[in-house]
Amino acid sequence: MKGRAKGGFTLAFGQYGLMALEPGWITSQQIESSRVALTRFIKKGGKLWIRIFPDKSVSKKPAETRMGKGKGAPDHWVAVVKPGRIMFELEGVDALIGKRAMTLAGHKLPIHTKFIQREQA
Repeated sequence: MKGRAKGGFTLAFGQYGLMALEPGWITSQQIESSRVALTRFIKKGGKLWIRIFPDKSVSKKPAETRMGKGKGAPDHWVAVVKPGRIMFELEGVDALIGKRAMTLAGHKLPIHTKFIQREQA
């Protein structure tokens, strides 16, 4: 997972975003827990976009199985994330609430993240 993100590195929908600072695999459970943390904090205000999707399967062989006999069955799904990728976007809330909500979501992820904001011109 070398290099920076080729796409999805700019805010496309919302006012605030959560950007990945290092490469990694984000599981579907981690994405869901981040989404729950965000939506609970912003309550009924604002709109949320999830810009990553877990489309890579990770296989695992059963415990105490001998070597050989092929590849294991799919165990879970992950989204491959590179530095610079915008993972979540948010709009319709105050800047302070958006920053706090994105911080809560970032704590649920296994990589370092950064809060970004669209430039006001």
